[in-house]
Amino acid sequence: MTIDKSLKVKRGGISTRSVLTRVERLEKMRADGKFDPETDSPIGIPKTRVIKISMKKKKKTKEEG
Repeated sequence: MTIDKSLKVKRGGISTRSVLTRVERLEKMRADGKFDPETDSPIGIPKTRVIKISMKKKKKTKEEG
């Protein structure tokens, strides 16, 4: 079978994923203080937001001299 075009990797680098695994979500919630492994259940945890950072390109200034 062939892979659909939408599933192929277009870039070589690692891009930002929009979905975290359960372990990654638990680690992030522990860091934020929203999850306690002794009292909270790892089943049914809420989704955590993935923040994408985008940098704007700096405009080149015209130097007169």
